[in-house]
Amino acid sequence: MRIGMKTPSAYATSLRSAFRGEGVAEDLDESPAGPAGGGARLKREQNADSSRDFQVVFIYGPAAAGKHTIGSLVSRDTGWPLFHNHLTVDLVATLFDFGAEPFVELREEIWLAAFRAAAKGGRSFIFTFHPEASVRPRFIDDAHGALTAGGGRVHFVELVCSEAGVEARLDSESRARFGKLRDLELYRQLRESGSFDFPAMPEPAVRVDTETLEPEASARRIVESLGLPRAVLS
Repeated sequence: MRIGMKTPSAYATSLRSAFRGEGVAEDLDESPAGPAGGGARLKREQNADSSRDFQVVFIYGPAAAGKHTIGSLVSRDTGWPLFHNHLTVDLVATLFDFGAEPFVELREEIWLAAFRAAAKGGRSFIFTFHPEASVRPRFIDDAHGALTAGGGRVHFVELVCSEAGVEARLDSESRARFGKLRDLELYRQLRESGSFDFPAMPEPAVRVDTETLEPEASARRIVESLGLPRAVLS
């Protein structure tokens, strides 16, 4: 079932809770690379954030796979900003019900406009994405085109977590703090209705099983496998 304009408001509210974020241990009080992180400024090594070496780490995976948590750690280690999924979802949901046509269109317009601006300015970043039925399948091609038009590189990273692992994490206190879906029965209803369906994603450059690796180790594997430059403190 694809989510359309006739989605009942109560159901849309449940969907909004389901999709507004995805972390496993998202109990960090601030982004590791943000200004609240001890007051230190992060500077990039060499010149890897210039337009000559524009890169995007595109992290995708199911709900509760740890995308926000691991993305935050990759952001800390590289000094690149984290453009996480629910920044845009929460913004657009203030105007339109989750999954309604105006919501879908505006969300993608914001994503793509941000991608084009970052590509133009050579601003490397980390992006987290939850593949699900309210996102139009063409978005991945549109996103890749916007990010690579000027010669940039996109590194797809897949986070893997079994259904048993996802269900075990749904009721975590960290998810409660962020107002995320914790109702197991509702999650199962959404899953069975096809709300999490999405065409196959691009083959990842790195695949991480977040049930066998802790977030720190997962982030380290991503940074090292992709050869990403490390941030330095100044």
